This record gives sequence, structure tokens and C-alpha cells, in this order.
Amino acid sequence: MTDQAHPCVVVVGAGRMGQGIALAFLSAGMDVTLADVKETDEDRAPYRRAAEREVLDRLAARPSPVSGRAPRLTVCGRAAAGERLAGADVVFEAVPEVLEVKRSVLSWVGAVASGSAVIASTTSTFLVTELAAPVGDGSRVVNAHWLNPADLMPLVEVSRGERTDPGAVSRLTGLLRRIGKVPVVCGPAPGYIVPRLQVLVMNEAARMVEEGVASAADIDRAVRAGFGPRFSVLGPLEFIDWGGGDTLYYASRYLAAALGERFRAPAVIEENMRSRRRGPQDGTGFYDYTPEDLPAYRASRMREFEELLHLRADGLRADAPFPERPAAPPEHG
Repeated sequence: MTDQAHPCVVVVGAGRMGQGIALAFLSAGMDVTLADVKETDEDRAPYRRAAEREVLDRLAARPSPVSGRAPRLTVCGRAAAGERLAGADVVFEAVPEVLEVKRSVLSWVGAVASGSAVIASTTSTFLVTELAAPVGDGSRVVNAHWLNPADLMPLVEVSRGERTDPGAVSRLTGLLRRIGKVPVVCGPAPGYIVPRLQVLVMNEAARMVEEGVASAADIDRAVRAGFGPRFSVLGPLEFIDWGGGDTLYYASRYLAAALGERFRAPAVIEENMRSRRRGPQDGTGFYDYTPEDLPAYRASRMREFEELLHLRADGLRADAPFPERPAAPPEHG
């Protein structure tokens, strides 16, 4: 175990995700061990050297950490990883998204790692409740879903189970904040937050191509120039308040009648209408609003819009490049 100022971080799995996580810590000036634990008859040394070179080359292209100290990357195999795990404060499991593989590796990590280490799977599919059992002590197991590219995307979704110790969640989120990440905490629900939202959006976009509503290029351009920037400033629940919950209520009723039950609003939207919790106009919605603070709040969000769209100006031009030939929708007999 190390002191809090220099936690011992071990990433188990040296593929693209593992490399990205290692780079995130190195970029923040922290040492990290990247363990390649794939078991095979082939010599893995060339792969490990290539992984180390890839991470260090990308690190060299970035500004040095503010501390001025050169962080240390250790790349090793399963045998050498055991010693590192024994002194680990936090372990990130980043092996392939195969349940049996993850359970096998987590069982090994649970047996070898320090008893006080937080063990975080980076799965984008499985629930923490499905992965905690092989570790034995489920109180220290969480899911930490990093978005690709892990070193660049700020968000990390931390999913805790019923047995997860709140202290383990606090230690992990605190460490993530130290390296500049934005952790959010959710329960063990399929799809977490982002995948659950984006699956709906992606399927609806594909459905519009299938129905001939618009071309793939125009749908993507609409998202990049409107939907995307807007929701990067105002999250979807804040946006409901911003436009008024009544707007979503009536729009949902119309679209559900025209396009199907998938557009029906959840009960909370109807309840907000009944209890007059429509947003700033009522002083409350998903958030609470103080009348005297509203002008400053709105001005702040508008500045964020202006700054974001100024940065994205070139990429949002009407002639911004897209693939020359968007694929034709599949034919249905």
C-alpha cells in the first residue's frame, strides 16, 4: 500500500481500454502499472513492448504534468503483476468483454490484490452484481465504465452494487477527480446512464434512415450542429426544465399517437405537470430555481453555448466533410 499522495494504481488488461486508462493516470503525473494477463503459448513480450511504446509515445506528445515529475509506467505480465497487485490501492480490470474471462481474472485479482484495494471492472455490459462474486469481498467491487477514448473523455460512470461499501465508491471517485475525470454514480442498472441513453438515440436515428425520413448525412449533421451541442451544455433533464416540462408533455403525447408507444412520456413527466413542476416558470422542476438567480443562470448557460459553438464553428459548417457516399438503407421485401 502507498500513501494517499501517491496511490498504487494497477490496470489489468493491456488492450486499447487498458492503455487509455494508464495514459489518463500518467497524464496526471501518477505512476501506473499496466498488466498484460492474457494466457497463451505465444511470446507476449513483443506485444507488451508495443503497448508500452504506444502509451509513452502518446504521453510524450502532451504537456508535462504540472508537478514536473516524470510519471513511471510499468508494463508486465501476469507473474510480475502479482507483486504489484499485493500493494495496490485501486485495480482496474480491463480485459475483453467476455463474462467468463472477466470472472476468471477478477477471481485471480481478488485472491492476489491487497485486501483493502478497490477493484473496479471497466465493463460496458455487465452489472457489478454479476462480477462481484468471484472476488469474494463484494464490498470493494464497483464498475467503472470509461468512455472511449478513455484518456480523453472526461466521464467515468461508477456503478455500485447493494454490497458495495460507500467508502470504496468515495475513494474511487476521489481518485478519478484527482486525474481530471468527471465521475457520476449510478446503481446496478442495465446500460448505466450513457449507454442506455445513446442506444435509444442511435436506434431512432437508424429507424429514420430506414423509413426514409432523412439521409444518414443529414441526420448526423442535425445531431452535430443541434442536438449534440445543445445537450453538452444542458443535460436532458435540465433541458426539460429550460424549455418547460409542459413542452415535453404535449410533444410526447403527439409523437406517441403518431409514431408509437416508445414516445410516451414516463409518469414523472405527467406528475410534474399535475403538481406544477414545469421548470423555471414554476420555480421548480427536476431542479429548483430562485427567481432572483434566474437571469444570471440563463446568462451563464448562454455564454457556454457561445463558447462551445465558437470552438466548433469549423466542424459545424454546412460543407464540413462527410463520407462521400452514405450507405443506402437496406431493402426490405
